[in-house]
Amino acid sequence: MSRYRGPKARLCRSYGLDLFGRPKYGKILEKRPNPPGHVGAQGGRGGKKSGFAIQLREKQKLRLMFGLTEKQFKRTFDEAIRMQGVTADNLMKLLETRLDNVLYRGGLALTRFQARQLASHGHFLVNGRRVNIPSYRVCIGDKVELRPKLKNSKLYPGILEENKGYKPARWLKVQVKDLALEMAGEPASDDFEQIVDTQKIVEYYSR
Repeated sequence: MSRYRGPKARLCRSYGLDLFGRPKYGKILEKRPNPPGHVGAQGGRGGKKSGFAIQLREKQKLRLMFGLTEKQFKRTFDEAIRMQGVTADNLMKLLETRLDNVLYRGGLALTRFQARQLASHGHFLVNGRRVNIPSYRVCIGDKVELRPKLKNSKLYPGILEENKGYKPARWLKVQVKDLALEMAGEPASDDFEQIVDTQKIVEYYSR
């Protein structure tokens, strides 16, 4: 399955949730809370869902939130299984420590989609080395900073202004003025996205 490139508001309405963490989607859901399409126009979200349908829905929610293809998401899940510990927590740690997500959670990008674009264009250095792989795994102690030649870009003052008041993830030490951050610790379960039941995802792949 390819990466979704359609209207993000439609996805939010389909799941009844702001999947992307932007105020505009919350406002859209307030105005149009029903799902898109004929069923949504009649004020419903379908009948009672089977256990499989619920598991699939949770998997899709998380995959779409992080903007991964089906293949990328499955590969990340397989890696989580091989790690020691709870698979559901391992999955979230792997997703949270992607370079694009670290930029987003640090407030250096407005959305994960924008963060992926910035990372893929090589805007940031990791430990002084240019990295252009959004899925690059950031580790404890790694320092991420904007490339010096981009410090005068008109893009980043706008991002920081729109993100004013945003609270970075507590496992990141952010230096906003320098457009830099350091991964100071490992994300814990309290830091994970709370709108997804990750255990259902484990059940989905274990069936």
